[in-house]
Amino acid sequence: MTVVASRLCLLASLRELRAAGLGCTSRQDAKGQRRQAHKMFMRFVRESLIRAAPEKVFAFHKQPDALKKLMPPWEQVRVIQQADISDVGARTIVESTIFPAITIKWISQHTVYEPPRVFEDIQLQGPFRRWRHRHIITPHALGAVLRDEIDYEAPFGFLGRLFAPMLIQKRLQRLFDYRHEITRKACEGRNE
Repeated sequence: MTVVASRLCLLASLRELRAAGLGCTSRQDAKGQRRQAHKMFMRFVRESLIRAAPEKVFAFHKQPDALKKLMPPWEQVRVIQQADISDVGARTIVESTIFPAITIKWISQHTVYEPPRVFEDIQLQGPFRRWRHRHIITPHALGAVLRDEIDYEAPFGFLGRLFAPMLIQKRLQRLFDYRHEITRKACEGRNE
């Protein structure tokens, strides 16, 4: 097999692994030494103190209409199928307008459920190359800390990574500021 043919086979294999959600964690450099391959994941984190018991904060997210309650009015989103967060493997499907006249279907799957501390979902189909969202609730002397932790790989490769701070991170900040305020009001009993 020629060098070109072997490299093409390697590229095809790597693409198949990536499509399956897997990837190389290390590779050999020209000198045969192993070195870590850097994934291009970005992280967004939003934390808030909620003056309510962790169980109450977790229960709020378990409500059948929680996703609809947490969607800001400026987001053009239609919930097609809502999954129970306790049903690991269940899928939520939403349609979202990301730019005028561009609608995408976002399918996420619940992968972790450990009440009242954490639940997690991953994107199966949607705007990102990869997406993992962990909802973490920890006890605090004054109630609970709600932490949304999102690891994602932006679409459009280098350009996506370049513009993520201006576009994706900014949009996530606004979205989760709203979601945390809604959660705070519901769990602390404020209806302002």
